Amino acid sequence: MVQISTNTLVTSRCSVFCGSKDWLGRNFVQLREHNIVLEDGRSCFCAFGGGVASFTGSRDIPQRRSLRVQAGWLFKGSDKGSEFDASCEHSESANEDILMFFFELDLATRVQYALNLEEYEVAQQLRNKLTEVESEVIKLQESRRGSASKSEAQDMAIRILRLRADLQKAIETENYGLAAELRDAISKLEAKSLSASIQAQAYENAKYAFRLGQKLKHKIFGYRAVICGMDPVCCESKSWIEAANVDKLARGPDQPFYQVLVDTHEDSNLLVAYVAEENLVAPDEQDTDRFDHPYASFLFYGMDAAGDYIPIKQLREKFNQSRHELPYDPLADKNA
Repeated sequence: MVQISTNTLVTSRCSVFCGSKDWLGRNFVQLREHNIVLEDGRSCFCAFGGGVASFTGSRDIPQRRSLRVQAGWLFKGSDKGSEFDASCEHSESANEDILMFFFELDLATRVQYALNLEEYEVAQQLRNKLTEVESEVIKLQESRRGSASKSEAQDMAIRILRLRADLQKAIETENYGLAAELRDAISKLEAKSLSASIQAQAYENAKYAFRLGQKLKHKIFGYRAVICGMDPVCCESKSWIEAANVDKLARGPDQPFYQVLVDTHEDSNLLVAYVAEENLVAPDEQDTDRFDHPYASFLFYGMDAAGDYIPIKQLREKFNQSRHELPYDPLADKNA
């Protein structure tokens, strides 16, 4: 598992990362004197300027299940947990995906900073660490999306060809026991290859009703949210799908799902949710009201004239989304 020391997380502005001490220590940082541990074993730290500060907070919502990343403990709110409230759409895996993205950004920035200072040895060390983090990100994506990349399908096709060659040799040498085993292996691999190819095609041809940075409202729970990620189909675990009643949705799991940041003033416990497209709706009028979330300043440049957020280039590249341009309004320009 990747280990990143706290001195690699120092940025020019405050970076807030939340989660259990064990999870943070296991995946990202060595938390020693630079943290304050809560009574339930959770901590939070902020990397900024030239050091690391820690702080504590209260959390009074009951733990629904064992979590690797707890995104909502930092903010105090009312008890939740039933299948009829917004907490059923809370996603620790979506939060983990965002945190990994933060670390990628930070390491890439520090590599460039070291190169600017001609500290080539430090830059190489940071590059190596960045490579490790990128490998972890790929594993995380594969675990969520079922290895739906083109390369995965191509790798399976190559393995099938090799097994077919081995099968031919086994038949020629009359090793029929081995031939039977190879046939079974080929059949299973062909099924996986077909599934991977279909999923890869789904990701390439996905049509989304909403875009990165767009402000939306939840049709059922009513909270305001901003999109920070998207999948063409539901990529959560079976247990999450069951808990969130995804199979009861009109379009089920085979519709786009979005990672959304939830306005902390409207639901201080949820923070990051994974929501089906059919449960989101764009506001009737432009929403230029204040939106508060600790991750917003790292994922977006700010708000545009319509009140939506402008995603940073790296976030657009991650989800293969083009830049959104507001239509030109000559009347507004004239008034300005």
